[in-house]
Amino acid sequence: MGFYRSDRKHTTRPMVHAVPELLAKYESPLDCLTAHLMLECSEVLAGAKPANLVPLVNRTRPCGRNLYHLWQAHQQQIACRFGNLEFIVLQNKPKAFLLLCFDRKQLEQHMSHAGIRTLLHKAGYKPQACLDELFDLLTQRIVEHDGFPHEIGLFIGYPPKDVAAFMGLVKLPFTCQALWKIYGNPVHSLRLAEDYRCCRQRMGAILATGNRRMLEIGDPEHPFFCQNNDIDFHLLHGAKL
Repeated sequence: MGFYRSDRKHTTRPMVHAVPELLAKYESPLDCLTAHLMLECSEVLAGAKPANLVPLVNRTRPCGRNLYHLWQAHQQQIACRFGNLEFIVLQNKPKAFLLLCFDRKQLEQHMSHAGIRTLLHKAGYKPQACLDELFDLLTQRIVEHDGFPHEIGLFIGYPPKDVAAFMGLVKLPFTCQALWKIYGNPVHSLRLAEDYRCCRQRMGAILATGNRRMLEIGDPEHPFFCQNNDIDFHLLHGAKL
């Protein structure tokens, strides 16, 4: 996977999500699902985030497709297309799937940090639990309580100090709201939020071309992984149909 880091100043602008117009650019149902997951997992693909939550709601979209059903039909092909990126189902309900997409190596390294392990232990996880054991307890809690346990922020790259404050384990003043509640000094947290947003914006611009070659996310030369911010140049000169 690549790494993309924004040079822009932090903001609290909203995250880009897949819109019907973007997905409608891809005629094949598998391509449609691929484009949706590429956008929703863009921060993980970029190496900016260890994992991301992706809900797939059981409803027909304006383009006539149902991503819930597409996942049921194409999850094996998706696994092949995304290479090192893995998907597990945290919650399976008739109305929606809740997926966790992650890069195993990156997430294992992230979850091995002493501060994160301490917070997980306080939340009831075994100190020496491997990643799959952490997943088991996380999934169990989501199913039992039909919601997100507070520690889920640790899995998806939220700053530990913000997660700890949200859980009430440390006393820090609430500062502002980004993709998550930020406590104490907001500078690092806001920078992370902006990096995440820029990854999503960059992927959205690439997918909006409707170029099927842009779905080859397993290619290390994919424009998304290029450090040059001139996306149009790469699309025009490096990825023609």
